[in-house]
Amino acid sequence: MKLPNIQVGFQVFVSDGGQEVGAVRQVAPFGRPELEIYVENAGDFVVPLTAVASVHANKVVLDCKKLEPKLQRAIGHSHDAEEPGA
Repeated sequence: MKLPNIQVGFQVFVSDGGQEVGAVRQVAPFGRPELEIYVENAGDFVVPLTAVASVHANKVVLDCKKLEPKLQRAIGHSHDAEEPGA
C-alpha cells in the first residue's frame, strides 16, 4: 500500500473546512497502514489509512463513517473544553 504524503504534525479534520479535531502523532508506526492521531480532550487513537478521505495543505481529512465508534464520540467532544467566545 502506498502511503499518502502525511507528516507528523499535520492537522486532522473530519470535513474539509470544518474545525480541527486533532493532529497526527505517528505515520505508519511499525510499518502498519495506519496513523496515530491525538484528539483534543480525548488522547491518542489509531486510524487505519483506509479512513483517510484526503490529504492537502498540511491537513488530513478523515471519513467519519470509517472510524470506530469510540473515536467518533471523541471527535464529537473534541471542543467541549473550549470557552464560547474565547
